[in-house]
Amino acid sequence: MIITFLGTGTSQGVPVIACECPVCSSADPHDKRLRTSVLIRSGEKNVVIDTGPDFRYQMLRAKVKSLDAILLTHEHKDHIAGLDDVRAFNYKQQRAMDVYAHKRVQEALKREFYYAFSEKKYPGVPLINLHDIENEPFSVAGINVIPVQVMHYKLPVFGFRIGDFTYITDAKTIAPSEIEKIRGSKILVINALQKGSHISHLTLHEAIELAHEIRAGKTYLTHISHTMGRHADVSKDLPEDVELAYDGLELSLPDHDFTVPGL
Repeated sequence: MIITFLGTGTSQGVPVIACECPVCSSADPHDKRLRTSVLIRSGEKNVVIDTGPDFRYQMLRAKVKSLDAILLTHEHKDHIAGLDDVRAFNYKQQRAMDVYAHKRVQEALKREFYYAFSEKKYPGVPLINLHDIENEPFSVAGINVIPVQVMHYKLPVFGFRIGDFTYITDAKTIAPSEIEKIRGSKILVINALQKGSHISHLTLHEAIELAHEIRAGKTYLTHISHTMGRHADVSKDLPEDVELAYDGLELSLPDHDFTVPGL
């Protein structure tokens, strides 16, 4: 299984429009962050978690030629706004795109992309096949997935554990029962917005504390704001087992335990 970070930035991305801070002015490619998303490749199967506003460019940059399914963490625009661009995959693969999301998130999709769900569809609209997910294990494209519910201030958000890989974004608090689901993950990806306090996102310190609480083997921080500081500067002060993720970073894990036999 190969995990590619398609984007590691917060809702505005980095650089932020019209901002002249040292991060947004940085020439370091590690400081160029599209909206948060990851691509999971398992065998011949490709699954994306979240389709933010940069989805089209992320697919082009990562040279993704086929896409089997999409998992959505929640309904905020920086995680769903690019869903219209599944049209290219619809055309090439000659089928609707399987999208896995909580019913609340599905209702948001039906509002935002009403034309894709209308009774009389205009030619060329995205074809989307919605699948309900609750806080129970499920499989997608033959891959076993364990949902992990976290709280984004007052909004429930799903993270996902796939084998020894756990992906969590837009979290501020996680219930003890949900922490147990991810304890001992070999790779943990978790949001860390900035160093200063924030009402709906983990800070750098909080994310590191959580990673150590669950005894993650290696932790990669994502959903990073320009207020965090430059990648090179922040990296100097991180524990040995924690790194800032960056766009284009690839991680590899063995495929065993991730797939469903016979699928």
